[in-house]
Formats: sequence, C-alpha cells, structure tokens
Amino acid sequence: MDADKVFKALGDPTRRKLLDLLYESNGQTLGELCEHLDMARQSVTQHLGLLEDANLVSIVWRGREKLHFINPVPLHAVYERWVRKFERRRLGLLHDLKKELEGE
Repeated sequence: MDADKVFKALGDPTRRKLLDLLYESNGQTLGELCEHLDMARQSVTQHLGLLEDANLVSIVWRGREKLHFINPVPLHAVYERWVRKFERRRLGLLHDLKKELEGE
C-alpha cells in the first residue's frame, strides 16, 4: 500500500464524495457518478484516476460500460496503522465530549 497516494486521494472533498457514492451504490458508471456532482465529466474522470492510482477504486468492464467499485482494503490498512492503535474507548469518549462541548 502506498499511504501517500491514499492520503492524497482522501484529501480532496470531491474524491471523498465519490467514495461515499460508491459505498452507497457500488459498481456505478461515470455517467451515474457525474449525476451527483456539479463538474465536467473530464474532471470527475481525473478524480477517479487518482482514486484508482491509490487503489481505492477498481474498474470492471461490462461490455462497453466501465463500472467503478470501491476497494476498502487501503482504507483498512490506514485504519490498522493510524487509528486502531489508539484505544477505541478513549476515542469514543473524546468524540462524545467534543459533541457535548460543541452542542451537537
């Protein structure tokens, strides 16, 4: 796993939105993904290319259609390395305290 590519890919809100869209409905075409974004197809294609390069999205051809699927493996690797080592309970308590202090 290339963590730098994963973090770069996750660093953009449009790419995070694309991953959210694929999580909601995996195996979407470019056209289906573009319906949810206010940008040119070429821009969405570039974002998907960075997600593919980070191995966060995989492609399957079905005839002439190019279907995009989320690949959770790199996210899991980031979780294992950067999140899991912190105690879940401690993070949960901090999250609850933050929500209470911010009035959420």
